[in-house]
Amino acid sequence: KLSSLALQPVITPELVQGRVHLKCSYSPPSPEPLLQYRVLWSRLSSPGKREQLHHETTLRSFSHVEMDGANLRLGDTVFCTVTAFRRDTPEQQSLPEDSKGFYAGIKFLPESLEIAEDGKEHVLTVLSTVPIACPGQDDSCKITLQLSTEDLDRRVPGPPDIALSACQVDLLQEPCSGSSCAAATVTVTAVTDFTQDGNRVSRISVEPVAPRDVLWRAYTPRDVKVTVQDLPTGNCYSFTDPHIITFDGWRYDNYKIGTFLLCRSVSRAFEVHVRQWDCGGHRSATACNCGIAAQ
Repeated sequence: KLSSLALQPVITPELVQGRVHLKCSYSPPSPEPLLQYRVLWSRLSSPGKREQLHHETTLRSFSHVEMDGANLRLGDTVFCTVTAFRRDTPEQQSLPEDSKGFYAGIKFLPESLEIAEDGKEHVLTVLSTVPIACPGQDDSCKITLQLSTEDLDRRVPGPPDIALSACQVDLLQEPCSGSSCAAATVTVTAVTDFTQDGNRVSRISVEPVAPRDVLWRAYTPRDVKVTVQDLPTGNCYSFTDPHIITFDGWRYDNYKIGTFLLCRSVSRAFEVHVRQWDCGGHRSATACNCGIAAQ
């Protein structure tokens, strides 16, 4: 057998005549005359199991396979395995060498989020590992993705604990660089709900909007799991005639009749007004809350 040639096969995406292809590149570190290569393409069909897609024998130091949406689809993890042999002695073969798995489709960075109900924005990058093709000359080269959120914690009914800065993002065609051929960002914020409902899990789902490219039509990207850490919130009170307890625990009374500013935020547009009426104290003045307005 030939010794190990360190062919180091690598899969990269590229557009060939306007259609998405994957390219497997390989070559020995030093030129070897009369070498041929046997290239086997496969995809992950289940954990630890591969399904053969295509094979060829070639003199070139690369091999192409098209992502046609039928044999090779978005969402597949693809491998190429390369074996070298000499044309004059084909029985002398090198050991087969595997590429790393290439995931073709939409990825999120980070793949999951753990955030807290503290009002901070967290950037989520949506990227495509394959180029965005243009089906026609008059079409804009982009894929529009619809984003939606869902609460996965059924113990506490209600809306999701997260909010997004946008409901749609556009992936525009651009040259592939690293693992990204198109990218967009969206910010994720935990909703401060003033409820002690524990840590909750939500997800962000993505769906291509009316894609013209057949490659994208039957593709549903993976979801992003977002865990929201519940943080305790402050409370203030105005009750009975009225006794008042502030956020930081101070206690006092306000028996007067009228409309008062109960609280105002110093960091955002938020304030609460309260209206107090006489509620019939016989021995001393007594007022009760009868109306409230909040901005």
